[in-house]
Amino acid sequence: MERDWDVIVIGSGLGGLSAAAHLAALGQRVLVLEQHYLAGGNAGVFRRKRMFEFDVGTHYLAQCEPGGVIRTILHGLGIEDRVEFLEMDPDGFDTILFPGIDVRMPKGWERYRERLVEAFPGEAEGVARCVSTLQAIATQSEALRGASGPADMARLAALAPDLLRWGMQPVTALFDDCGIGPGPRAVLLSQSPSYATPPSRTPTAVAAGFLDGYLRGAYYPKGGGQVLPARFLQVLLANGGEFRARSRVASIRIEDGATRGVELTTGERFRAPIVISNADLKRTVFELAGEEHFTAATAERIRNYRMALPFFVVYLGLDIDLRDRLPKTNFWGSDSVDLEATYQQTFAGELPEHPLVFISVGSLKDPESPWIAPKGYTSMDVMTLVPPHPALWETGEGPAHGERYHRNPGYRSIKDEFAERLIDAAERMIPGIREHIIWQEASTPITHERYTLSTGGTSYGIEIALDQVGPNRPGYSTEVPGLYLVGANTQSGHGISGAIKSGVGCASVILERDLAKEAAEGVVFSPPERLAPDPPDWDPWEASRRQAPDAHGAGRLRTLG
Repeated sequence: MERDWDVIVIGSGLGGLSAAAHLAALGQRVLVLEQHYLAGGNAGVFRRKRMFEFDVGTHYLAQCEPGGVIRTILHGLGIEDRVEFLEMDPDGFDTILFPGIDVRMPKGWERYRERLVEAFPGEAEGVARCVSTLQAIATQSEALRGASGPADMARLAALAPDLLRWGMQPVTALFDDCGIGPGPRAVLLSQSPSYATPPSRTPTAVAAGFLDGYLRGAYYPKGGGQVLPARFLQVLLANGGEFRARSRVASIRIEDGATRGVELTTGERFRAPIVISNADLKRTVFELAGEEHFTAATAERIRNYRMALPFFVVYLGLDIDLRDRLPKTNFWGSDSVDLEATYQQTFAGELPEHPLVFISVGSLKDPESPWIAPKGYTSMDVMTLVPPHPALWETGEGPAHGERYHRNPGYRSIKDEFAERLIDAAERMIPGIREHIIWQEASTPITHERYTLSTGGTSYGIEIALDQVGPNRPGYSTEVPGLYLVGANTQSGHGISGAIKSGVGCASVILERDLAKEAAEGVVFSPPERLAPDPPDWDPWEASRRQAPDAHGAGRLRTLG
């Protein structure tokens, strides 16, 4: 039997949940389908030993300050007061470590500039000019947000000279112009795995925008990464929407040139004139919808998109409490300052000789959490970018197509060996942790593909590069009537804020109204009183999985594989 909906959303990442929550709040009958047992996609978490919680993708956030984009969107959905953001150490929310370099990244452009000049006194003039130019580009970009057309281009020339000159140049061109050496370049791009683009292909505007977001304040949601999916889900359900977990979509039904609904792998069908895909772009077009429904030019363009590099992550539970030793900071570092060489080696299909490592310590950021780690213990993620190539991981067609790879000895060997390399790197950055490891597991791009069905296991979608930004990225609507896109592959970009904004943008296109503008003006689409009060023991993880129709065994904890 088929059921009718106004909108069906494939995938419960934050893009899908954001779109679903806004559309439900504004009167649409919305169904969200998720193949995993837990809502959240890359923003989800998992738990181990009844002691540790690990974030998949929510390691720290920007734009959460009062008036910031994320706060504004939460206000519009009536959940601003239900999400508390904990600010990381303003004197050093990131600690950057390279050979002979130890820099703590502070809040604020002026302090950041001073910190880098102090670290590189022999290059003070070039470093100061480079940081000032990046700041100017970020400021000018913000002032011209939403600009389009000839009149706005004239404004751009007059009001944004730095953005016009450098914005779409590779960031390495700005570095060359400022005459700065390898050390300052490495520090300025130390957080580049947050957008996973080689310096030679990174638009200067992207590098500037990323820095600007975090220099305004770096935050972490109290209660862990699962809080945001759980709150968006609350809005959906309070406004008559439905969430079904363990419901994998096999196809998007397109008949007579228009979207009609979806069919699950079980054969169950749901009707709707609008389908929003938060699934991987290439799988959406070539596997779910079918390329025959798109023009040859569109199919070719999508086929040729470069996907961003995926991550390899080691998850560690420690029997020591780093809250007693460290501030609320992340760690970034490598034993080489040549980041371009590291990226090029990785894109060539080799595990990097000098990986650029990111360490996120959830128990530092939310020290009172009842889930992340108990007192006396530490929950830690250690990660780096790696190639997606199945041959490297000694796998074949991949888990999205049913491959059972867990017992593959070649896969296990390379996974275990590289995990030990990352733990060695973490030990150099935070000495003394190895001897305190009581829980250890790792995820590869193959693991990520298993849980999210993303091409190559990337969590970032299409690489944000000079030739794949702005109008060269997909919009929210497609050439198939009724089929829409959200998430990392769209013009909003990846990350928590990019995904959330994509949902707002997609809902705006469907409803033909500017929801972002309305939210910025104070409009509340879903009043807080629509939500039931939280019980005293409210748990975002439980709240994000309780709608699964197959509840038996849904909470069974397995290693990632």
